[in-house]
Amino acid sequence: MIRGVNQVVLYVEDQQRAKRFWTETMGFTVAEDSPYGEDGRWIAVASPDGNMRMVLSPREPGQQVPEAPDSLPNSNIMFYSDDVRRTYRELTAKGVRFPAAPSKMFFGWWSMFEDGEGNRYALGEQWGTNNPL
Repeated sequence: MIRGVNQVVLYVEDQQRAKRFWTETMGFTVAEDSPYGEDGRWIAVASPDGNMRMVLSPREPGQQVPEAPDSLPNSNIMFYSDDVRRTYRELTAKGVRFPAAPSKMFFGWWSMFEDGEGNRYALGEQWGTNNPL
């Protein structure tokens, strides 16, 4: 049986810049940084809970950042924290841009942040007793 998601691919313009953002700003750890192919790198960062890795893969020439209205994420990766409002304050202090400040929705607290690569992500609280499906 499938037990969960292990790894996702995030397309980035600049792997080193993305690696710095996810490790230095967001608290992820480098899971792997190895040569890949003739002149590429395989860079993966692990989430602080250790349950997921993101492979920071270079965008192909001409590959665009996915489009979405400015009020919505354009990434399929959605993150969680124990307290969205506290995380918003902490990350804003580190310079992370939030196009959507925290707001209470029917499913719990929600916000949206972006990286330096043009990707916007949803941030919510983990599903559980306070956020039933």
